[in-house]
Amino acid sequence: MATFIIEGGHSLKGEITPQGAKNEILQILCATLLTDDTVRVHNIPNILDVNNLMKMMQSMGVRVEKLGEGSYSFCAANVDHAYLESDEFLRLCSSLRGSVMLVGPLLARYGHAFISKPGGDKIGRRRLDTHFQGFMNLGATFDYHEDRGIYELKAPRLKGTYMLLDEASVTGTANIIMGAVLAEGTTTIYNAACEPYVQQLCRMLCRMGAKIEGIASNRLVIHGVSTLHGCEHTALPDMIEVGSFIGMAAMTASEITIRNVSYDNLGIIPESFRRLGISLEQRGDDIFIPRQEHYQIESFIDGSIMTIADAPWPGLTPDLLSVLLVTATQAKGSVLIHQKMFESRLFFVDKLIDMGAQIILCDPHRAVVIGHDRNLRLRARKMTSPDIRAGIALLIAAMGAEGVSTIGNIDQIDRGYQDIDVRLNKLGANIKRVNN
Repeated sequence: MATFIIEGGHSLKGEITPQGAKNEILQILCATLLTDDTVRVHNIPNILDVNNLMKMMQSMGVRVEKLGEGSYSFCAANVDHAYLESDEFLRLCSSLRGSVMLVGPLLARYGHAFISKPGGDKIGRRRLDTHFQGFMNLGATFDYHEDRGIYELKAPRLKGTYMLLDEASVTGTANIIMGAVLAEGTTTIYNAACEPYVQQLCRMLCRMGAKIEGIASNRLVIHGVSTLHGCEHTALPDMIEVGSFIGMAAMTASEITIRNVSYDNLGIIPESFRRLGISLEQRGDDIFIPRQEHYQIESFIDGSIMTIADAPWPGLTPDLLSVLLVTATQAKGSVLIHQKMFESRLFFVDKLIDMGAQIILCDPHRAVVIGHDRNLRLRARKMTSPDIRAGIALLIAAMGAEGVSTIGNIDQIDRGYQDIDVRLNKLGANIKRVNN
């Protein structure tokens, strides 16, 4: 596995453009299975999770052709049904969390789907009940084969129904939508996730001939159709990468411009960084972050300590809490970071504490950060990336630290960030990739 060697203390300067949104593209690629026609997708990031899904789809018989940088066409006219039950396919599914979203399209088109327990980040329990219960609501039967460790769903034809999701799961909502668009009758999904990525999926499906009402709300009404056709789709910029760059700029006292961010789709993200005292300016569809030697965390109106917590959209995405946490270590003041969704995502803070950060881990979900106000720089350390978001947070910490740090297991970072070392080095960072 590769390692990053990071010399801290370098300020960044210049412009950087975010990649296409990873979480959106994983949904969009799965949705190309819903038609025999060709679907063209643009702004696809060159990252491990996306590349692995495309390779898996090629193995399934999907014709994948590169049209240009970040642009591909997909044609699922000749899917190999036997391969979908093979040990190789199920092994690949177990290594990629996004593979679970293949179930909706496969069940809708072919009436049958196998899936193994998906892999991905080690950030705690990530149950699939919302997905499977949604398909059972649509009339599918569900079985778990303990001998092979796989789930099997069957439905000669999915049938529309009303359902109230037990949680506003993004991937669960996307999966159920993809099943419902070809179901017989009308499906109503209440407590649906309404993140921009889900909105993008719905709009693409409508261009393919689907009939979906309530896009951008938590109540979707889907009128099933018999077939879908091809279309063209361009992914949004990755909001998590946008937030990561804001955190990097603050942590390293840098002046950068983040280009083409689709500002209207960032929701509460800019304001969350402003609560840490970080200045940022919208310039058209760009974000300009001036150099700041100091930034001060706000308090609530009554003077109590600021709390930043994740919540379903339009609340704050949990994927940015790790970045906000590490950025707060050099702010003036204190903040409570409350990670509600995943019980293991804050465990990486022990590495920050070892670097000299003042953090109290209250429990698996809450951490209090007492900012240094740059009076004490973090110390360089040897670290390992446990997941994508903790990995980028550790990289930000290393960029702001004194001395040379190493981060191992950077495949985790590569899963979600395209050529991050190359792009940051162009702005003045000093990051070396070493293949072990």
